[in-house]
Amino acid sequence: MKALKAAGLALLVCGVLGLMYGGFSYTRESHEAKLGPFELTLENTEMVKLPIWAGMATLVAGGLLLLAPRRI
Repeated sequence: MKALKAAGLALLVCGVLGLMYGGFSYTRESHEAKLGPFELTLENTEMVKLPIWAGMATLVAGGLLLLAPRRI
């Protein structure tokens, strides 16, 4: 049962972070060129937005896992 409680706590933390930040950004290299001794790299920063319902669903799932009764 400790695994369920740990998973529930992790989901609660992820849900809170998702609602606070609303998404995350990452950088990826899109083009690279080598011209003799020179190197040219183009990096694009992209933003992934998380919907509010996903954060709320994660909070509810985490809460349900924390409140789940133990098996006897």
